[in-house]
Amino acid sequence: MIAIRPVATRADRSKFIDLAYRLNARDPNWIAPLRSEVAETIDPAKNGWFSHAEGQLFLAERDGQVVGRISAHVDTLALTMPADRGFGPGAGQWGLFEAEDEEVAHALIATAETWLRNRGLTRALGPISLSIWEQPGLLVEGFDHPPTVMMGHNLPEQRGWIERAGYTPAKELVTYDLDITPDFPPIVGRIIAAGEKNPRIVIRRVDKSRFDEEAGIILAILNDAWRDNWGFVPLTPPEIADVGRKLKPIVFEDLIRIAEVDGEPVAFLITLPDLNEAIAPLNGNLFPFGWAKLLWWLRTPPQCRTVRVPLMGVVKRLQASRMASQLAFMMIEYVRRDTLAKFGATRGEIGWILDDNQGMIAIADAIKAKINKRYTIYERTL
Repeated sequence: MIAIRPVATRADRSKFIDLAYRLNARDPNWIAPLRSEVAETIDPAKNGWFSHAEGQLFLAERDGQVVGRISAHVDTLALTMPADRGFGPGAGQWGLFEAEDEEVAHALIATAETWLRNRGLTRALGPISLSIWEQPGLLVEGFDHPPTVMMGHNLPEQRGWIERAGYTPAKELVTYDLDITPDFPPIVGRIIAAGEKNPRIVIRRVDKSRFDEEAGIILAILNDAWRDNWGFVPLTPPEIADVGRKLKPIVFEDLIRIAEVDGEPVAFLITLPDLNEAIAPLNGNLFPFGWAKLLWWLRTPPQCRTVRVPLMGVVKRLQASRMASQLAFMMIEYVRRDTLAKFGATRGEIGWILDDNQGMIAIADAIKAKINKRYTIYERTL
């Protein structure tokens, strides 16, 4: 018999965290996240997302053993978004989903749905763990290689469990794989060369000594560029502070660009070295020697096989112009050159990208990037 109960104590939270390590141990491509990072994610005192959200964690037990977990949550900012852009009034979410089998999975999802209904919500989307800016969606394609930094990975059977629980796809997210060792196609090279001759355009590295100021510039562009995207929820000051604190150790000036036109910042590109390459051998633990290994890897610059582009944006007023793609190609090319020269990487991953983002898809196609992973966000009327 399956018993499901709310997470209420520190011991419960430890069980909630530990379950993922046991259930995914047989998957050679699952990267064990740092336990300390997971603990901060589910702690309202340490995750700024909870400043505008509430949630409940649940554990499933069978014969005294923990066999599943799930979060049910509601983002008050997501409720204010237009309904035709993903969330909106009545939309709740669930995530942080792990289950030993389908029976457990369905019991957990039903529990999360009950929690959402009791708060007057009429639609459930999942998995979203926990914010749309963290790990949204279920991996449905691309199980044959590990995820890059800040991307999710799950067992293949979860797809069937969720779909047989009555869920249908709401949105698909994709990532693109790119061999960065060859030059881009000639037509892209000509676009970049033309941009380099344009005195109005400046592509600059960020200045890490002015981290907060540079982060503010990027955030302003991001909120403008992404505001009409499916699932967009603006980042709040507490979240921005958390993201800055977490990402600062893996922010390198050579990997981030801001594009200016006539002196005005209008576009940005963030690239991160794949931290998962460093934490994979640690099995989620920084002690006793994990800290030393991680600090050694984070020396300037870290040597890695892969870099990831998690975010790129161009201000809304330029998005329909030729200059938008020109700025994107220039930023990608400049980062590609520095990545090859200084970080030793040979592979890039771009995304996630919404499956209807025609601008980004066109850019990925032009530089010969190929889809390597697909994630699905599911929905169901409650």
